[in-house]
Amino acid sequence: MASTTSRPTRFQRREDARGVTALELFYDLVFVFAVTQVSHLLLAHLDWKGAGEATLALLVVWWSWNYTTWVTNELDPDAIAVRLLLIGLMLASLVMAVAIPKAFGVRGLLFAGAYVVIQVGRHAFLTFASARPGTIERTRAGEILTWFAVAAVFWLAGGLAHGTTRTALWLVALAIDYAGPLFVYRVPGRPRLDHVAWQVDSAHFTERFQLFVIIALGESIVMIGGTASDLHLDLARLTAFGLAFLATAAMWWLYFDFVARIAERRLELAEQRTLLARDAYTYLHVVMVAGVIVAAVGDELVIAHPTETLEPAAVAAVVSGPAIYLLAHAVFRLRMAGTVSVKRLTGAAACLLAGATGGFAPGWVLQALTVIILAAVIAAERVAGQRRAARGEPSPLDLLETR
Repeated sequence: MASTTSRPTRFQRREDARGVTALELFYDLVFVFAVTQVSHLLLAHLDWKGAGEATLALLVVWWSWNYTTWVTNELDPDAIAVRLLLIGLMLASLVMAVAIPKAFGVRGLLFAGAYVVIQVGRHAFLTFASARPGTIERTRAGEILTWFAVAAVFWLAGGLAHGTTRTALWLVALAIDYAGPLFVYRVPGRPRLDHVAWQVDSAHFTERFQLFVIIALGESIVMIGGTASDLHLDLARLTAFGLAFLATAAMWWLYFDFVARIAERRLELAEQRTLLARDAYTYLHVVMVAGVIVAAVGDELVIAHPTETLEPAAVAAVVSGPAIYLLAHAVFRLRMAGTVSVKRLTGAAACLLAGATGGFAPGWVLQALTVIILAAVIAAERVAGQRRAARGEPSPLDLLETR
C-alpha cells in the first residue's frame, strides 16, 4: 500500500475548519431543486413504475451529493481549486436535476451524462490534481475513479438505449455504484484498501447529512405552500394545509430532538468510525429522505382533495411516507446503537394500518391519523425520558458524554 506524507493532499482541510462553509450551503441549493424534481416525478406517475423511476432518480441524486460530502470532509472549500470544483459540480448537478422529469424519456442521455461528469470529474480531480503521488489518498481516489468509470459505461449506454433496456442498464450501473463502498473499491492488481484509509471529521460529516434532511423537509414546505397557493382555501383545505405542516414539523422533531445529537456523539466515539459513517449515513439516510419525499407527495394530494376519498395509490403515499421515515429511524438506531426502537417501529406499523381507513375516510382524516401517530411517538419518547430522569437514570446522551 502506498505510503503517506505529512500533507497527502494539496488542498487538505484545516484541522480547525470543522463547520459547514457558505460554499457547501450554496452547493446544497441545487439539491433542494433536485429533491423537488424527484417529488414531481413521483407525483406525475403515482404507480409502481413511477415509484421505481423516482427511486432510481433519488438514488442517483443522493449518490452524487453523498460523494461530494465525503470529499469536502477532507478538502478545504476555501482553496480556489476546490471552490471551482464545487461550482462545476453544482452546475452539472443542476443539469442533472433539470433532466429528471424526462430522464426515462428524451433526456435520458442528459441525465446520465451529467451524473457521469459529476462522479468521474470529481474523482479525476482528486486523483490527479489533489492527491500527491505515492499517497494512500491518490490510491483510493484512483480506485474509486475506476469503479465510476466502469459504471459510466452502463450509465451512458442506458442513456442511449430506450424503454426497459435503459432501465436494465441503469440498474446495473446503480448496483456497481452502490456496491463500491461495500467492497472497499477493490480493483484487481491494485493495493487492497481498508476502511482506515478514510478519516471522518464526525462533527462536519454529521452536520452535512443533517442539512440534507433539512433540504428534504424544506422541499416538503415548498410543496405544501406551492400547492395551497394555487387553490381556493376553504376550511377543509386549510385544515389539510395545517396538518401537512404539522406532519413535517413532527418529522423534524423526531430527527433533531435527540437522534441527531446522539448519532453524532456515537460516531465520534466509534472505533470503526468510517464503517459506521458508511452504513448509517451513506446508506440509511437516503431512506429517511425517501420517506420525507413520499410524505410530501401525500400532503400535496390531500391538500388538493381534502374532502374526497383518495385513490389507493394516493392513500399509499399518505401513510407510507411517515412509515418509511419511522422505519428508517429504527434501522438507523439499530446500526448506531445496536438497540431496537420499539416506539418508532410501532409508529411505522400504525401508519400503515391507518391506510385501511383510506377506502372510506376523506383525505384530511387519513392525514390527521398520521399526524396523531407521529405526535404519539414523540410524546411516548418524551414520557419515557421523563420517567428515566425521575428514576435518576442518565439519558442516552448523558451516558455518551461520560465516556
